[in-house]
Amino acid sequence: MILEVAILPVIAGKNTEFEAAFREASSLISSMKGYVSHELQSCIEDGNKYLLLVQWETLEDHTVGFRGSAEYQEWRKLLHHFYDPFPVVEHYTLTQTYGK
Repeated sequence: MILEVAILPVIAGKNTEFEAAFREASSLISSMKGYVSHELQSCIEDGNKYLLLVQWETLEDHTVGFRGSAEYQEWRKLLHHFYDPFPVVEHYTLTQTYGK
């Protein structure tokens, strides 16, 4: 399992539009091979910042499958114009887990 992590800096005043576009874009990513789940969280300290977490079965499901797809081109059209600066996307693998 791979966790894609992106901090999304949304242009001030565009939050409502961004969230609506993200809801629409969610169906694109969730239809992809290797997709497991995703969530969008808003930052408490900075209302123009969001955290995107996407779980993929493999790194290639994201970097090759999704990013090389027509769905990604639509994702870009829907979302990329909201970001300033453009977000850095990183991938993580579980090392340890804790909890009750």
